[in-house]
Amino acid sequence: MNEKKQIFALDIGTRTVVGIILEEVKNKKVIKKIVSEEHTERAMLDGQIHDVSAVSQIIQKVKEKMESEFGTLTRVSVAAAGRSLKTEQAKAHLPIRGRILQKEDITHLELMAVQIAEQQMKEKYKDVNTEYFCVGYSVLYYYLNGEKIGNLIDQKGEEAAVEIIATFLPKIVVDSLTMAINRSNLEIDALTLEPIAAIHVLIPPSMRRLNVALVDIGAGTSDIAITDKGTIVNYGMVPIAGDEITEAISDQFLLDFPLAEKAKVQLSCSNKIVIQDILGFETTLTRDEVVEAISPSINSLAKHIANEIVQLNGLKAPKAVMLIGGGSLTPNLADRIAAELNLPKNRVAIRGIDAVQNIDFDTDGNYGPELITPVGIAINANEKPIQYKTVHVNDIPVRLFELKPLTVGECLLQAGIQMRQLYGKPGLAKIIMINGKSMTLSGQLGSPPILKKNGLDCSIDDMISDGDKIIALRGKDGKEAELTIQDLLENQNNTVIIDSKSYNYKPKILVHNKLVNTDYKVRDRDEITIQEPSTIKELLSLLGLSKKMKKIKPFRIQINNQEIHIPSFAGKVIKNNREVPLNSPIKNGDILQLVETYEPTLEELANTQNWQMEYSIPITFNGQDVILREERTKVYKNDQVLRPDEKISNGDQLRVEHHKLQPFIFQDIFRFVEFQIPKETGDYNIFINGHKASFDHPIQPGDRLEIKWLIESKHLGAE
Repeated sequence: MNEKKQIFALDIGTRTVVGIILEEVKNKKVIKKIVSEEHTERAMLDGQIHDVSAVSQIIQKVKEKMESEFGTLTRVSVAAAGRSLKTEQAKAHLPIRGRILQKEDITHLELMAVQIAEQQMKEKYKDVNTEYFCVGYSVLYYYLNGEKIGNLIDQKGEEAAVEIIATFLPKIVVDSLTMAINRSNLEIDALTLEPIAAIHVLIPPSMRRLNVALVDIGAGTSDIAITDKGTIVNYGMVPIAGDEITEAISDQFLLDFPLAEKAKVQLSCSNKIVIQDILGFETTLTRDEVVEAISPSINSLAKHIANEIVQLNGLKAPKAVMLIGGGSLTPNLADRIAAELNLPKNRVAIRGIDAVQNIDFDTDGNYGPELITPVGIAINANEKPIQYKTVHVNDIPVRLFELKPLTVGECLLQAGIQMRQLYGKPGLAKIIMINGKSMTLSGQLGSPPILKKNGLDCSIDDMISDGDKIIALRGKDGKEAELTIQDLLENQNNTVIIDSKSYNYKPKILVHNKLVNTDYKVRDRDEITIQEPSTIKELLSLLGLSKKMKKIKPFRIQINNQEIHIPSFAGKVIKNNREVPLNSPIKNGDILQLVETYEPTLEELANTQNWQMEYSIPITFNGQDVILREERTKVYKNDQVLRPDEKISNGDQLRVEHHKLQPFIFQDIFRFVEFQIPKETGDYNIFINGHKASFDHPIQPGDRLEIKWLIESKHLGAE
């Protein structure tokens, strides 16, 4: 004979308590009986038992109906309602100041954010004394120095931060559930979470590597669970569900709530419904008419569910969405959720009891998606119940729900150890003033915590087992900031080249106006002045080259009482092959050439001013080459005529006279040659270029001049 195993399971909801008797024969599961009882009063609110006595009475009714057919029942499988889960978003910061981040640092930072989320939640709901279990969290963003970044591993900066969304289960939910079960003369045989139960029967482990959202839409709330990478990564809840749609039907068609609920159920299986409003009028409505009237409420429910899915899934849509629960049958709801998530319609589907494999019914009734959770409780609570594990953290026993594989970090959280306090404190900082600007010198960072599991070193994300002993010791505090002046200087030795010679220079350092060396140890509140040349002029003064600087001046003189500036004779500063002013900035490695102001000769000055100092022409006289010269410009300094080779000094006052050009005539030749008249004189003839001329005849450059004497046909000339 096949051995039968009988399981009694309860789904304790906001409106009803559903009981199931499930029998297992080998690999086959058979639903033998289903009993549903509604609460007579508001004993449940958002999944939490508010009136233990009232809830236990309804459980007792379900139990008695089951016992009438299956005999005495003493143990039951139950689930903590997913709608009792609380979700909170939080951000944590960690100063790193140049440390390269490792995986353990990031896990530590994430757990800090979980603790902040828990504290925020306690303050929000004013239940600071309530104990919570973190059942999952997802990272929304990582930050480095205030900017979003994809991954913090191996990053380096001043501050790291993480923003997470975490989900918590109040311990009181489990405690009150246990009390209500016990008052019904039952003991909890197995415990699970409703979202886990539903996922277990719909999404086997092989499918959990896919990013899928499961939404259980009940009467008062819509519970959400997210799978990804082989596990359940997050849970959440939206505080609106099927009752919102019922109320919309009630408002639109003047129906009391029970009749509106009945009409909503009929819509899921009929294209026409007949209603009777509170005034007694009977009306036949088509499905499309009702849907159009309540469309805003359907849209609102779809939008709330989609928004929560995106938040829980790291601000992105999942690959697919499964809808269960009675509220999932709301007309057009699946299509509108798909539209909100920008998913194809076939990626959002209602899953009924037929989706559960290896299940048979030995009871009458038409069961749909509303039965997924009760069946899941019966199957999952038996196969994979939530285990309690006890570990010792610093010799204090800590009990945990194993909703998922537990880590050392989660044990520390549950033990109430503040993650922020595990790292050693950073050393004291020093505040100093440098050239009038405030600067904070950070102390050395504290060291990471020392973690041991069963006497061996471990990391914060190591898995734990029942009975493990964990030691968490605070890391060592960092040392206070210790720096010398030399540590503060960007350029300790600067070098420049001036006129092909290398010069080294250091800035002057003053602390409280007293000169110090670069090995001076900086103290808190020091006022430091760093006197470093910023211009070429300041550098030359520092290097004792002021004499060179004095010789680099503009060249200015006065000509006929008018001052003129001649750049070609002025002093220059050439920096890196470019002419710059003396107040040009200087930096390490610059090459300077200092060109002193030049004293030109009169001839050089005349060339720059386009003065024609003399007029000259070449000729020949009686076969001899001769240059005729006529002074055109005279330059006086202190009433003395200057020679062309005399120097002109910067600042000289000159008087310049220009003479009008007069053409040369034949007789001018006698000013440039020595001419002797023959002892035996006679008549003579004057020739220019072979033609007879006179002494006042003008001559031109290149002319040939001759005087021929008529004495025995003998030519006489200059000697």
